[in-house]
Parts: sequence; C-alpha cells; structure tokens
Amino acid sequence: MKIPINLEKNSYDVFIDELERLEFKGKVAILTNAKVAGLHLQSLLEKIKAKELFIITIKDGEEYKNLNTVEYILDQMFISKLDRKSTLIAFGGGVITDIGGFVASIYQRGIKFINIPTTLLAMVDAAVGGKTGVNSSFGKNLIGSFYQPSAVYCESKFLRTLGSRELSAAMAEFIKMAVVFDEQILSFIETLNESDFLNARLDDSIYGEIIFKSINLKARVVEEDEKESGRRMLLNYGHTFAHVIENQTHYKTYLHGEAVAIGMNMANVLALKLKMIDKNEFERIKKLIEKFKLPSFYQIQNINEFYEAFYLDKKSLNQSLNFILAQNIGKAKIVSNIDKEVILEALAHFEREEFVAV
Repeated sequence: MKIPINLEKNSYDVFIDELERLEFKGKVAILTNAKVAGLHLQSLLEKIKAKELFIITIKDGEEYKNLNTVEYILDQMFISKLDRKSTLIAFGGGVITDIGGFVASIYQRGIKFINIPTTLLAMVDAAVGGKTGVNSSFGKNLIGSFYQPSAVYCESKFLRTLGSRELSAAMAEFIKMAVVFDEQILSFIETLNESDFLNARLDDSIYGEIIFKSINLKARVVEEDEKESGRRMLLNYGHTFAHVIENQTHYKTYLHGEAVAIGMNMANVLALKLKMIDKNEFERIKKLIEKFKLPSFYQIQNINEFYEAFYLDKKSLNQSLNFILAQNIGKAKIVSNIDKEVILEALAHFEREEFVAV
C-alpha cells in the first residue's frame, strides 16, 4: 500500500508493508537505539545494499532527545566520512525519527534521510510530515526544522514486539486526529477491541488499516499546510498541555502519547467551559482515552507556573496564547485571547489529587 505526500517541493511516498529491498549508490548510516537494534536491525540489514553501511546507536528515551545527542550523532557521521550524497535511515520510534530528521537537515546543510518507524506512534504521526527536532530545558521540540524524508516505510510486523503501553500511547495520537478532523474515524476506534489491540492480537491488516487511516488523513493536512501556519496546527490538539507536563516531569514519567491523552482531557475541560463542546462529547472522548488504558489526569502542583509555561509553546505569538480546542467532534479551532481566569479555572480541575468533575 502506498500513500503519496504531494508537496510543492520534496514530495515522497509512504509505504505500508512494502519494504522489500533498498539499494543505495552512496554511503548509508542507520540511526537506531540498542533496543530496536536487538529486535529488528538484522532483518533490516538483510534488505539493504549500499556502498558502505554504518550503524549509529543512541540511548533509548525522550530524555536523550537533546543537543548533546545531536552532537554525538554528528560526530559519528563525520567519523564515517558521510558526504552530501549519503543517506541517513532513522530506524526506531518517534525520538529516533525526530532527531534523525533534524540531524539530516543540518549535516553539511542537508542530506537525504528515510524514516523506518518501529512504533505505532511513529508510524501514525511522528515519521510523516517533516517536523523534526529536539527538546531543550525550556520545552519540547523547541529546536528543530521542517525537513521532509525521501520516503517512509511502515511495517506492521514491527508492532508485534511492542508492549501494551507503547501501543496505548500511539492510540492517543490516533484519537487526536479523529477528534479534530473525522468523527467516522472516532467511531472506527470505538469498535476496536481494546484488549486485542493492547496485546498486539489484532490482524496485521487491522493495524495496517489504522496506519493507513492516520497517514492518509495527515497527508492531506500536510499537503495543504506543510509549514504549520494554519490547518496543520490543529494536529497539536492536546499538545500545548502535554508539552508542559512532559517538561515538568523531565520526560521520564510519561510516554509522549500518554501526555497527549492528558492534554486532550485538559483541553476539553477548557473547551467545555467555553461551550465549544458539550458534556456528552467531553465524556465520549474521555471514555475512549480511558478505554485504551491511557491516563486522563495529571496533578498540577502550581497552576500559575503551569499557565506561565504555555508562553513557551510554539503556537504562542506576541505574548498571546493560542489553544487548539475541539469544536464538536470532527472539528477543531485555534482559539486565542481566552481570559486568563477561564484558563486557570480549567487548570484548577487538575490541582487536587484526583480529577474534579466539570
């Protein structure tokens, strides 16, 4: 199955379960981590033919998605004498695809890179669309670039080695897309058997359908708004809150999708207060989040500090906060100039030890 990403420049294809053989005339470096390498690297190497092939392995975890790791990768690329005709393959989850794309964009002012994601979250979201970057002490993905891959290969067989937590985290991104763009997809998610999904017991064809629906939807959005100046910003639903949570917990407590799940619930509390969604829609989304064993609550220690952290969000402009909020299921809106007291009231629902009903 092939999904074309048609852009003004640098169009490419996303292939689902079609990775047979990759041949390169120049040097190739594979960026991965020890966990992915132990599970899948040998099977990938059997499919690659290149002039010279190098393996660059980094530590596993969001806390290593930083400039120190970028410098280490660049050093390995220089040691391997990669040139402008070389290709970098990002082989792993969202951290690998994000940091791999960023490194490829700055090495000798840009070389080709290919994404081969090994987690469902990376397949449905991170590996497609050309958003690359790393975290800083000030926040998530504040350092980065828009840089499109040459191709993306999503192989559902890799999902067989994922634990339920990783699969659950990916579902948060799928739910996100459905809430802001397509209620029919949300209905499809509601039909899935959560136990079979979380234990990787679904048919590869069903995982393939999940990947296809996600990428096909995201492709159309990216084609319309590659540099995230308009409609693509809606894909950040839940992320404004999630990025604060991840930063406050030093990227060690939650997987990205878990933080996004909490962020969606927080955003929905705000949307409910603004009468953009009703209680039934709020409960429908919350129920679906919890169905797939995702967290919906994070205890905020200081709501004023949490509020101030919003100003580091990339969507905030001229000291004005912008929030992506659901506007009925299947639609969303960028909302700015919300009264501070209303935002603090929404955050107050997460200030105690358990969620306070809206």
